Amino acid sequence: MLKEGDKIPDVTLKQMTSEGPTDVSLTDYCAGRKVVIFALPGAFTPTCSESHVPSYLAHAKALRDKGVQAVACISTADFFVMGAWGKSLGTAEHVDMLGDGNSEFTRAAGMTLDLSGFGLGERSQRYVMVLEDGVIKHLAVESDPSAATVSAADAVLAKL
Repeated sequence: MLKEGDKIPDVTLKQMTSEGPTDVSLTDYCAGRKVVIFALPGAFTPTCSESHVPSYLAHAKALRDKGVQAVACISTADFFVMGAWGKSLGTAEHVDMLGDGNSEFTRAAGMTLDLSGFGLGERSQRYVMVLEDGVIKHLAVESDPSAATVSAADAVLAKL
């Protein structure tokens, strides 16, 4: 599992944009700036849709005021689903919705979560990381994947 002080794995994810699917290199995305990346088990799921992503929308200005230059949400859903979910939540300029459809980043980060007992297959754990120039400065993983407490935006703000 990734830990504080590690460099983010060089993995390319996908983001749906107005031009269509776009590759997003996490190394390039984080280069030279302070970034918050949070991950969650699934798009359109209750905790993710009702509290986790909305916490970042509600605190977008406060995060920017603390020097955060980008916020990204990663899920093992594909970029079509992440794009539609982002539209439904109104993430627009506040949160980049990145699809890890092949779980490449999730596996490289050591953050897989087996939810096959619930019919959901392999997903991502719920966590947040604050990165500066691609180096993890803060990492918090939820002990209960159905809760968004240590990985919510207000918890991140308290660490900045």
